[in-house]
Amino acid sequence: MHSPTAPSKVTTAQVFAIAGPAMVANLTTPLIGIVSTMAIGRLGDAALLGGVAVASVLFDCLFWLFGFLRMSTVAFTAQSLGAGETQELRAILMRGFIVAALIGAVLILLQMPLAALLLGAMGGSEGVSRAAQTYFTIRIWSSPLALANYVMLGWLIGQARAKLALSTQITINLINAAATALLVLVFDFGIAGAAIAAVIAETAGLLLGILIALRLSHGQPAISRATLFDRTRLMRLLAVNRDILIRTAALITAFLFFTAQGARAGDVTLAANAVLNNFLMISGFFLDGLANAAEQLCGRAYGARDKGGFAGAVKLVMIWGFGFAFAVAVVFATLGPSLIDIMTASLDVRRIAREFLPFVIFAPLLGVFAFAFDGVYIGATWARDMRNLMLLSLLIFLGAWLALRSFGNAGLWGALLVHYAARGGLEALRYPALLKKSFATGSRNPSP
Repeated sequence: MHSPTAPSKVTTAQVFAIAGPAMVANLTTPLIGIVSTMAIGRLGDAALLGGVAVASVLFDCLFWLFGFLRMSTVAFTAQSLGAGETQELRAILMRGFIVAALIGAVLILLQMPLAALLLGAMGGSEGVSRAAQTYFTIRIWSSPLALANYVMLGWLIGQARAKLALSTQITINLINAAATALLVLVFDFGIAGAAIAAVIAETAGLLLGILIALRLSHGQPAISRATLFDRTRLMRLLAVNRDILIRTAALITAFLFFTAQGARAGDVTLAANAVLNNFLMISGFFLDGLANAAEQLCGRAYGARDKGGFAGAVKLVMIWGFGFAFAVAVVFATLGPSLIDIMTASLDVRRIAREFLPFVIFAPLLGVFAFAFDGVYIGATWARDMRNLMLLSLLIFLGAWLALRSFGNAGLWGALLVHYAARGGLEALRYPALLKKSFATGSRNPSP
């Protein structure tokens, strides 16, 4: 390894230099699906609107499953930066692109059985399924591009270039909005136009990302084949990606189970839960932004063998995490009923949503450890432990639901809060041992 960078104190300014743009980027993430839904909604065909809504959710979940491409790229980039291995940075980007291309190619090759499986599981009407199929078979071609954009985003965040990462996200969403409006509302391409617009937007975003990478790498020597396909680094990359993939699948399973059980409680309860899920999404945007900061700062300190810097980053992220969580909880408590009224006009849905609003108010406070320690574990590439603890958290969630299911929807929400607490609590309990083990040798600053 090259000589590590000198250890430095982690500051609040460093945290928000990453967390601020990451929060804004998180807010823009759902816009591709939202813009498509709005444009198709203007056509006045309920089946088309339902089709694009169903297909957008499927792609959100499908691409979320491969979020390890962003996470592992952040970690390896930050660690290489901290270790002073700047020549490795471009190799990390290229390896990520190769993995993204392979996964994207597999998704394209399997698009027919994949569409049949996923759309069949959603159980929409014939008209909705037909529209969703059209959208799916076009947008699936964006898979390699969208996944490569995950890599690009992780690479930029890993170097603490969060503003550049934000610029690529904004570019993708602006081009998507313009292309969707043009193809759907002007050229009357219908749902196919919305899917084509998503492909165009992902393509433009990747081209911009590549131009940024070339600019940042200007003047550096070419990457040798031996460096790019270094067996040790490739095996570590695949192992970390595998563990994060399993962890993400377990997390998605918990939320899908929550949605499915809510659906069984009736249409009104399902709608109320959907409204309240928007509250969880809002709080998640802020907490996940801080998790992004933890990924980069902890990864860089880990690469530099700087235990003090690592622990300092963890402490700052936790403090600000609780600050944001408390602020969000206060907003939910005071403005929650009004926000519910804005989101739905149904009196029954409003009544049920208000009844379960207290669960949503406590969720951010319980979720601080879950989000922040996810970022810490990713930055340190403690992926195997994160995987195992997430699987255990899933079992605890299912056990809590079994114990509380007699309480109906209240029991379901209670189980979800238990899941939040289990995720963060288990990682917090495991953290001291992992910190000690990881910095047992070669630590530049042994005191936490």
